[in-house]
Amino acid sequence: MVKIAIMVHNLKMDIYDGMRFAAEQGCQGVHLACVKGFNPNDLDANGRKELVKFVKGLGLEISAICAWGGHVDLGNPENLDEHIEEGKRLLEYAADLECGIWQGHCGIMPHSKDNPKWARFVDSFGRLCEHGEKVGAKLAIETGPEPPEVLLDMIEEVGSPSLAVNYDPANLILWPAHYQMDETGTYDRAKAFAEYKPVEGVKVLGKHIIHTHAKDAWVNPETNRRQEVPLGSGWIDWPQYVQNLKDVGYDGYFAIEREVGEDPVGDIKRAIDYLKTL
Repeated sequence: MVKIAIMVHNLKMDIYDGMRFAAEQGCQGVHLACVKGFNPNDLDANGRKELVKFVKGLGLEISAICAWGGHVDLGNPENLDEHIEEGKRLLEYAADLECGIWQGHCGIMPHSKDNPKWARFVDSFGRLCEHGEKVGAKLAIETGPEPPEVLLDMIEEVGSPSLAVNYDPANLILWPAHYQMDETGTYDRAKAFAEYKPVEGVKVLGKHIIHTHAKDAWVNPETNRRQEVPLGSGWIDWPQYVQNLKDVGYDGYFAIEREVGEDPVGDIKRAIDYLKTL
């Protein structure tokens, strides 16, 4: 049986009620976004302890915190020092909440090491991870914008145990579809899957995966529109995905993410039920 968490803010309800909902549904964890009232600036040391106490009182644990949804680019020199300092505070926050994992989007890495942005990413991640090692927390980069091999190259070049992966298989469908449509106006599924490996990329990133999003997606063949869809109804082969993760030794959380849809609570309930069958 897999360990299930919910990205609580996706429920579109009060965060504390959402955590209670997760417990009622038989989940083991909650994935907390740094929304208003739950970011490092809102909670002092005592507030963080009280939050952990509340979560544990429900029989849950925090699987990871989520911050930086796409507005930060660690390869861009603009405001970089400010972003690095913010990232250090997020690592401290993750450590204080006893999950030790901060999941985030950190910008689009170049696919070639010859690009000047590559070295800037290496340096930025290095600065963050040096702090992460000190405080006992890891940055789990969200998959999607880069093929798994590119992300692996970055992790290996940085060379820190505090740099890891949040594997989101759906993003490895959505991002290449976005690139292809922008470049050619058409979508080639075989080409996209061969390069971005939504399910098989687990074998590439292996031991570096410390958290995963349970999210599904497809590209409508009639409209070429890329869409996040309810778990189990898209193109991710979930039994194979779960098996691949087990094969590389993964024993962490499957955090349900449902960013769109008319019925987030219903979709998340059904996702929980589906994951319990795997």
